[in-house]
Amino acid sequence: MANQEMLLVEHLGELRKWLIYTLVAFIVFLFGSFIYVQEIYTWLIRDLNHNLAVLGPSEILWVYLMISGVIAIALTIPIAAHQTWLFVKPGLSEKERKTTLSYIPGLFFFFIAGLSFGYFVVYPTVLSFLLSLSEGLFETMFTSEKYFKFMINLTLPFGFLFEIPLVVMFLTSLGVINPMILSKARKISYFLLIVVSILITPPDLISDILVIVPLLVLYECSITLSKIVYRKKLKKQSDFAIEMKKTS
Repeated sequence: MANQEMLLVEHLGELRKWLIYTLVAFIVFLFGSFIYVQEIYTWLIRDLNHNLAVLGPSEILWVYLMISGVIAIALTIPIAAHQTWLFVKPGLSEKERKTTLSYIPGLFFFFIAGLSFGYFVVYPTVLSFLLSLSEGLFETMFTSEKYFKFMINLTLPFGFLFEIPLVVMFLTSLGVINPMILSKARKISYFLLIVVSILITPPDLISDILVIVPLLVLYECSITLSKIVYRKKLKKQSDFAIEMKKTS
């Protein structure tokens, strides 16, 4: 009992260290991004034909923090993933350590790919569609806060959702899931993804379709990648069993 309590204390200490390192990294990246936030802000509104208004001095700071926060999240992902790997490393075999470590760079690149898809594909399409509804009928004027909230709501979720294939490959390699489970859960997964799509997009059909279709494609890609990883895993296990028989 005493040993179990000591192990629990050690694990909690490691978890605390992991959280502190991750938080420190996020704060450092947040301040680093804030230094260049005005240049980033100028780049983000480069194609906007409308002037952005602010309703108070604090709104300017809030907008800058939102932009810096997204950049800080992206840069913190590899640090958080590595700290997580260090936390679970003692409970992994040598093969599992190498496998899990190899996924860390992919987390960052998939997140950036998701942000890019949201920003360069979904966001301009949805914005153009919504502006076309007001053409000749309304005088459009945006506040900085609402404009960037709209932009972030359409881009940031894709950064996390694009991690789905990599997470599926990772869990398949560890034996937590397999392609058969994913195939059986297709209906409920589709339903959940559609619900998520509706929640993160403006209330119009075009926006929903632009988000739902890529998410369903991502899920099918995840199943395909899971099959590839699963086959390789079975082949390695089979080769290992054959080697063991030869040696015995």
